[in-house]
Amino acid sequence: MSPTLPPAGVDPRSGYCAATGTYHSLRAARPLPPPALPLSFPDFAFSLLPTPLPSHPALLDSSTGEVVLFPAFLSRVRALGAALRSQLGVSRDDVAFVLVPPSLHVPVLYYALMAVGAVVSPANPALTAGEISHLVALSNPALAFAVSGTAAKLPLGLRTVLLDSPTFLSFLQEPGDVSATETVVICQSDPAAILYSSGTTGRAKAVLLTHRNIVASTTMAAAAKMAAVVLLTVPMFHVYGFVFCLRAALAAQTLVLHTARRFDARAVLASVGRFRVTHIALAPPSVLAIVRAAEEDESATAGMATLQAVNCGGASIAPDLIRRFLHKFPGVCLSQGYGLTETSGFCRAIGLEESERIGSVGRLSWGAEAKIIDPTTRATLPPGVPGELLVRGPFVMKGYLEDKESTSAILDPEGWLRTGDVCSIDKDGFLFVVDRLKELIKYKGYQVAPAELEHLLQTHPDIVEAAVVPFPDDQAGELPLAFVVRRAGSNLSVEQIKGFVAKQVVHYKRIHHVLFVNTIPKNAGGKILRKDLVKLALHRSRSSL
Repeated sequence: MSPTLPPAGVDPRSGYCAATGTYHSLRAARPLPPPALPLSFPDFAFSLLPTPLPSHPALLDSSTGEVVLFPAFLSRVRALGAALRSQLGVSRDDVAFVLVPPSLHVPVLYYALMAVGAVVSPANPALTAGEISHLVALSNPALAFAVSGTAAKLPLGLRTVLLDSPTFLSFLQEPGDVSATETVVICQSDPAAILYSSGTTGRAKAVLLTHRNIVASTTMAAAAKMAAVVLLTVPMFHVYGFVFCLRAALAAQTLVLHTARRFDARAVLASVGRFRVTHIALAPPSVLAIVRAAEEDESATAGMATLQAVNCGGASIAPDLIRRFLHKFPGVCLSQGYGLTETSGFCRAIGLEESERIGSVGRLSWGAEAKIIDPTTRATLPPGVPGELLVRGPFVMKGYLEDKESTSAILDPEGWLRTGDVCSIDKDGFLFVVDRLKELIKYKGYQVAPAELEHLLQTHPDIVEAAVVPFPDDQAGELPLAFVVRRAGSNLSVEQIKGFVAKQVVHYKRIHHVLFVNTIPKNAGGKILRKDLVKLALHRSRSSL
């Protein structure tokens, strides 16, 4: 498709309009259905599939080789949708909490829930019972879906269906009352999913995404080649994996799921040759792992002729790693992306030309508008000048569930969402993420809120004050580092602090380094001066860490 002609007054190269201070996407338009048209995301996705249905697999398990063909995928979605309503009594707007590891059942479950008007709310199965209890309190689910190994973490009294039970498997095979799914009228503005994000500060928030949000975020895939085989290695409870999981079927692509408990770079590279994978979705630490595997063993890249692109999101990639990747995988696009849970995606590099713009996360996705503003004066800034990024478009969340205060703090009445990130857009319309205004730590693509860990640390009787900051790490991106003021006379050790936290949080929130200090630096308003602490940590790293 040819690029969209820019509106009057918009620079055709950068997409910037000086009159409004707004950057516009110059990508080819992908028209959305009329907003008032009753339409669920699954109905929209299935309407784009060719007739007859594709003969290649819709889903494939990389560990077992098990395959689900497209006719079987649609049949399972419809059968499960009927069972959800007729046997489980699921109604429109009911929230379904999903706590499961990756499997071929997950995409089927997501589609079936949304098809009957229920709201999908996936969470990380590695979370502790306490963390899960907090998320359940936020979303107030009517029922949960789990497996035998995760069900015990759910709060008592929450009705739970096990995906590894004969009952659930029967839901996929029995036709049930198919008419039950056909009578539900779903609006595009209805809630489709609740994902969990730390927002800009503090503990997790429930991000409410509509059917239209998901339609907008996945529609770009409709122009993709039908023969694409996508290997998904990122979690399907994370917005990155969630969107990739849904968009594959919409584009009639084969989705290969990496279902192993741990990421194995050699196994992933072997899967490329075994299943003729054309695209891989990775997090930055996984990019580093496959590059290292290729550097250590030339034979690891044998059979990679089908690989066309590697998509990477969740955190930024170091320029040196990008160069190493391009050296070991010549001709393969390393397509970086940028987005928030609150935007259900937003920006990514497309094609070899864009992927070679090292340091950039690509151009604005179709339908996107952006502003770069001075964080102090709020004045809009022209190309090449860094400032806080604001975004607007059909992909922006409806808001935080039952949290008007947090919603209004990040989303204004005109639909502009404050990302909290310092970015710049160059004269060619490429977006560069410079720094973060917000204080979240990015550990292997996961968001870790310092405030949550600080609160936890301060519950220890021997800790007077604590501050948590990011510490750079080649493999993880950033590690949580704690500055701790001990109670006078206390002999509390580093290992005792690490263990205290580790018992109460999921693995990626654990404290990796501890530095003892006499005071925590703060400004006049009592806010922790985290940048000062980051500098101190780097200065003391050789001797203390």
